[in-house]
Amino acid sequence: MLFPFGSVFPRLARRAFVHPLAAVVGRVSIGADSSVWLHAVIRADLNKINIGAKTNIQDNASLHVSRKAPIKIGDGVSIGHGAIVHGCVIGSNCIIGMGSIVLNRARIGRNCLVAAGAVVTEGMRIPTGSLVMGVPAKVKRKLSKAEIRGLRANACEYVALAASHAGKAAKK
Repeated sequence: MLFPFGSVFPRLARRAFVHPLAAVVGRVSIGADSSVWLHAVIRADLNKINIGAKTNIQDNASLHVSRKAPIKIGDGVSIGHGAIVHGCVIGSNCIIGMGSIVLNRARIGRNCLVAAGAVVTEGMRIPTGSLVMGVPAKVKRKLSKAEIRGLRANACEYVALAASHAGKAAKK
């Protein structure tokens, strides 16, 4: 469901899919072929949230901002089930693993994998192509070319899945 904050409504590109049991509030922009799944909450009441194309926000994920920290998420990003993303920048072609937390002013480069349950602390900088794990999160190593292709494949699977769900919803 899309909800305004004051007079500001979320903006969705063509072919963006928001499940009816998700909540998208306020100054949110969602790119083409992106998807927001069941019980995900994207709340832009204090600042803006920009989500690129072919990005998926999975079940029970929570995205919020602070007055000084908006969210910018690139293209082809997967935000895993139950992840919390708060006031940060995430580069294109990343996976933010299930149950992980990314805090204010963190910056995650392109082609990164944040492992399930990791906590990316406030202001942390993650270099492009990194595998990040732990509490607090630490860069463990560079991702291989095959692993980076896997990040892209994950995002593509969600584009197809969203199209399937949108088609079924439209037929009812």
